Amino acid sequence: MFTKLKERFEKFLNEKNFVTDCLAKIEEKTGIHRRYVATGSVSFIGLYLIFGYGASLLCNLIGFVYPAYFSIKAIESSNKEDDTKWLTYWVVYGIFSVAEFFSDIFLYWFPFYYAGKCVFLLWCMAPVAWNGSQILYKRLVRPFFLKHQASVDSVVNDLSGQAIHAAESLTRGATRLVTDHVLAHPKSQ
Repeated sequence: MFTKLKERFEKFLNEKNFVTDCLAKIEEKTGIHRRYVATGSVSFIGLYLIFGYGASLLCNLIGFVYPAYFSIKAIESSNKEDDTKWLTYWVVYGIFSVAEFFSDIFLYWFPFYYAGKCVFLLWCMAPVAWNGSQILYKRLVRPFFLKHQASVDSVVNDLSGQAIHAAESLTRGATRLVTDHVLAHPKSQ
């Protein structure tokens, strides 16, 4: 498995993309092989996630920037599969974010919390068959959703109806208020 990861890493370093272009420029200016620059950068980020101030921000940027970029690319492509892939990521990311909101007060005290969270988010966005968001969606989210879909639809429809009714009432009240104000204080001409 280590050999396979090393091969994928080497293959990635030789692809043509923004990251490898930056690594090539650094390699050209410093004379340090891009493999070492990339390994050093990943190591620094890992250590920063463990010991650094603002690790939460860095972790959230890692979990947001790459997926956001590829989500935009997916929207602009005609391929439906990449849309589904990134929508699945965002559903899992959203559920994780809500769960984290309620548990963060306890979890962030654990050592390596942000490093673990970052590994989890990287697993969820990984371009592999065992992608975390796909697995979690198929095994947890989808069955739960299908089981409770009718109930949730009913609540959403009720809330939508109440919101429309409230908006109509506010519009009528505002119209009446404005009309009464204009009639009570006509402009002098």
